[in-house]
Amino acid sequence: MPAARGVLSRLDATRRLLLRELSAFGAVGAVCFVLDLSLFSLLYTQAGVGAVLAKLVSTLVSTTVAFVGHRYVSFGRRARTGLRREYLLFWAVNGVTLLLGLAIVAFVRYPLGQESAWVLQAANLGSIAVGTVIRFLAYRSWVFPAAEGVPGPAAEGSPSRA
Repeated sequence: MPAARGVLSRLDATRRLLLRELSAFGAVGAVCFVLDLSLFSLLYTQAGVGAVLAKLVSTLVSTTVAFVGHRYVSFGRRARTGLRREYLLFWAVNGVTLLLGLAIVAFVRYPLGQESAWVLQAANLGSIAVGTVIRFLAYRSWVFPAAEGVPGPAAEGSPSRA
């Protein structure tokens, strides 16, 4: 029975780690979502910056803050594989999910011929949901991977690699 207890203990530790990472991922995402909207609004309505430039700046800032939050909070207990590598992969994953979101909205708008703001907003929300799942899984698997040879939950008490 000790082997069964060991398996159950590892499963429980894995579940707790996954819940902790999911919670932190959601919190960081929510903060960055508000930051993006607020910065865009501030730049566009108060600073007189054009809409496209305001969106570019707000996206760059909020995505960089998201990277820092995910690196040190959401996935802070994972191995460090190099700032440049992680940052480039982070941006690549975000670029892919952005293109996927654009493709979903464009598909609903053009081939399906939908012009309703409600339908397009539903497509937008659906693309955000799909992108969020993809980002979480990609960050966890590729951007901030678990230490090699050490299961994630067991590594909780050990320091992460620099």
